[in-house]
Amino acid sequence: MKGIIYALLGGAFITLQGVANTTIGKDIGTWQAATLTQLTGFLAALLILMIVRDGNRQGIKQVKPLYRISGAFAAVIIFNEVTAIETIGATVAIAVLLIAQLGLTFLIDKNGWFEVVKQNMKLPQFIGLGLMITGIVVLNL
Repeated sequence: MKGIIYALLGGAFITLQGVANTTIGKDIGTWQAATLTQLTGFLAALLILMIVRDGNRQGIKQVKPLYRISGAFAAVIIFNEVTAIETIGATVAIAVLLIAQLGLTFLIDKNGWFEVVKQNMKLPQFIGLGLMITGIVVLNL
């Protein structure tokens, strides 16, 4: 249950951030909004880290370079999300974004990429993904 609550909170904040970034982007530009978001996100994470003081700081040396730069993906995410929301609206943009996430995570789980334990995908998972895609089509009617 705890994981579901975290996932719900994460999803809600992704949506709030996307909509806020779109509004900011209209005022100052999309890349400027991405920069502002990344900066404030870094500062918030740094503050939380200073308060919580958990984890292994020395362990960063063991992290593969690809994983060390994964935070840079957020700049691309923000740009694409803002542009999508401006173009097709928040509901459809977030729905398509979710399908893209699920589709890629489906492949990652199925193939065990990025050191993730392989998962067996069965018919219910395929049906669920298909129903979600159908939902996007219905949202666009």
